[in-house]
Amino acid sequence: MVSLTIDGKSVQVEVGSTILEAAATVGIKIPTLCWLKKVSPTGACRVCAVEIEGVDRTMTACNTPVKEGIKVTTDTPALQEARRKIMELMLVNHPLDCPVCDAGGECDLQDACYGLNATKQEYSAILERRPIRYDWPLLESDPNRCILCEKCVKVDHEIVGCDAIAVVNRGEATIIDTVDGQPLNCEFCGNCAAVCPTGALITKPFKFKGRPWTFAKVESVCAFCGAGCQIEYHAKEGKVARVTSDDETFNNGNLCINGRFGHGYLDSSERLTQPLLRNDSGALVAADWDSALSAAAGKLKEIVARDGAAAVAGLGSPRLTNEDNFLFQKFLRSAIGTNNIDSEAGLGFAQAQAQIEQRFGFSGSSTTIDQLDFAQATIVIGCDLNAEATGLEYRVLKNATKNDGKLILANMRDVKLKKFANKHLKNLPGRELSLVLGLMKAIVEEGAALPAGAEAIKSGLASLSLADLATECGVPEQSLKEAGKLIAGKSRVAIVFGADVVRSANAAATIDAIADLAILTGANGAEGGIFPIDAKNNTIGMLDMGVSPSTGGRDLWGIVDGIEQGTIKALYLMGCDLAGFPDNARIRKALAKLELLIVQDIFENDSLPFAHVVLPGSAAAEKTGYFTSLDNRVQKIGKSIKAPGIAKEDAVIIADLYKRVTGSAIDATIAPLRKEILDFANSYSTDLHGGIVKQVAVKAAPAAAAVAKPAAAGLPKFQLLVGPIGFHNGTSTTRSANNLSVSPAGYVELHHNDALELGIVDGGQVKLTSAAGSLVGTAKVSNALQPGLLFAPSHFRDLNATGLLKGNSNLVEVKVEKA
Repeated sequence: MVSLTIDGKSVQVEVGSTILEAAATVGIKIPTLCWLKKVSPTGACRVCAVEIEGVDRTMTACNTPVKEGIKVTTDTPALQEARRKIMELMLVNHPLDCPVCDAGGECDLQDACYGLNATKQEYSAILERRPIRYDWPLLESDPNRCILCEKCVKVDHEIVGCDAIAVVNRGEATIIDTVDGQPLNCEFCGNCAAVCPTGALITKPFKFKGRPWTFAKVESVCAFCGAGCQIEYHAKEGKVARVTSDDETFNNGNLCINGRFGHGYLDSSERLTQPLLRNDSGALVAADWDSALSAAAGKLKEIVARDGAAAVAGLGSPRLTNEDNFLFQKFLRSAIGTNNIDSEAGLGFAQAQAQIEQRFGFSGSSTTIDQLDFAQATIVIGCDLNAEATGLEYRVLKNATKNDGKLILANMRDVKLKKFANKHLKNLPGRELSLVLGLMKAIVEEGAALPAGAEAIKSGLASLSLADLATECGVPEQSLKEAGKLIAGKSRVAIVFGADVVRSANAAATIDAIADLAILTGANGAEGGIFPIDAKNNTIGMLDMGVSPSTGGRDLWGIVDGIEQGTIKALYLMGCDLAGFPDNARIRKALAKLELLIVQDIFENDSLPFAHVVLPGSAAAEKTGYFTSLDNRVQKIGKSIKAPGIAKEDAVIIADLYKRVTGSAIDATIAPLRKEILDFANSYSTDLHGGIVKQVAVKAAPAAAAVAKPAAAGLPKFQLLVGPIGFHNGTSTTRSANNLSVSPAGYVELHHNDALELGIVDGGQVKLTSAAGSLVGTAKVSNALQPGLLFAPSHFRDLNATGLLKGNSNLVEVKVEKA
């Protein structure tokens, strides 16, 4: 500890603390402008200048470390005058366009001028106007308003890890821009604009929409990935105009493109605004709520009476709240009597959760994602965090770049995390099991002390050869050894795994091996962490609410089989977009056989041609309720606007349908549902403040699984991997004009060697054919893949890359041709 005096107050702080941080501990506020808590200090503005006894010049408090015994003064007439002069000089070249500047009303420069009494201008200069960058998507940069605080650059480099912008030129010509005037190579998260203290960086979708005080601000939770970022909707006249996040939130104010700009889907022309009913002529026509719900209830009762409850099935959605999903499964189980209930989580994540829960006793993650900040080693397996959970990627980057954590990336592609990884283990497609076993073998061979319970795993690995495992997974043996050295002996290890594991052909064995890896490294202990990743916002909550097949119930593919066989006559789809499902041509063909298809959604989607009743629901911004993040934080979402037209909240729709089927009314409001949910989900309880929490208890002594030697089958010549990209989340954001301005269409990415062999050029057309279907898309030639592996994003309905997949796997053999 270091002792010092600030304005006569005795202060004790940790070694390495700055004067600014030390002052804050005793309630002394030093004015700042360029300082931002979540990034390294710059000391560019000098507004935080303080006096130190015995030092003949002022020092910037934001980046001056404390020293033993120093005496600091933060407020004197001389300092006040110096700060005022600094502000006046800063304004010499600043345009006085406040009436049309989007930062008006929330401008830190305005606030600083007022707070530091900079009320007049004693200096003048010849103004040099620099060109404004209007050419960037979503963002606009006006260097004339820039005060060169460098907050945007720091956030871009240190938090996002994108390096899209930099300080360029020198002297009076210095501006913030892309290097050498290149196009903006950016993730378009908007975090740079969010920290800009002026109107130098603004978000285009909000430009000229209004002053900040004219919008109703509602706290909520992001409705895209499972990171559970806390946000604020800003709405006016029934429209969400922007989404922000405060730096004091759990996510430190950091959002991705989806969280900040994805709200554009709320205004999509594809929104459903009124019920639809298929008439006797076979056309879907507008209907009132009474007619639509009566038709759905009447047909359901007819089918159950004739064929039994097992003739009805339902597919739920991770987009919906805990309350919506609880009522959905309650309707199907209690009102109808069927256990044929599943969702897209049945494509692998639900099974992965069941395995982890059986081994360790918890669902979701073993601890909260902020613990990733403090891991000594983080292993990311089969997961592109930038696309699957950007909020976690920010934390892994922070750990690797600021907290000296070691990062081991295991991925068949060169994803963004590669440039921050201490070791990238680039495995052959689908060989994650061999890789995990090889990594465990390498850790054991390091000879470090192993945690309790790891001896059985060590014994199971004894019969396996590291050299053989390296050959099978396609990773050099030396690379596995180097990765093992980085991990061995660490007491705080985090393991993150995602879609390439969960949806692999060998998922069950690979997840068992990852569970063993967790025991071997102590990641299942109090100081470690296990983080299974799903790319949707409320998958954990949906599963906790019971949207999964129970005893005797059919899962997703069992439901499709039942429809094809004629044993399932009615299907209730709630928030399901078939464009995101594999083998969707087969599913569409099955839907055409149904006697009753109820579609409850917010969008016109691929199910509508087969629907008999369409019920327009509400988006996350249009309702209240709770989401459970992937790390088990149960958070309330706030209602910002009303659903369009006569669309209703989903819980209200289900409750009305329940009454029409059973004759008994149920209350769809939050308070009574809370009591039912707490009785239903044992891990959920009420906290001291009246909120809902989920308890996580990790088994103290989990059993090791038997080590399964992987089968070394040959690889096909070409395989297609279908998965998410960072510019979108699910199919929702393909209805957002904001996201589409950055990423307008799907593509087929392939290695340059394969492109050369096939005569395919970048931007040309390529045809892919699998056992499930074919597509023609635009080629994107890349070195991020490996020969024989192709990649296509899963979001785009026109490309329909998911339609080429079979079963649960996200990897499929394809024939590749020049189109």
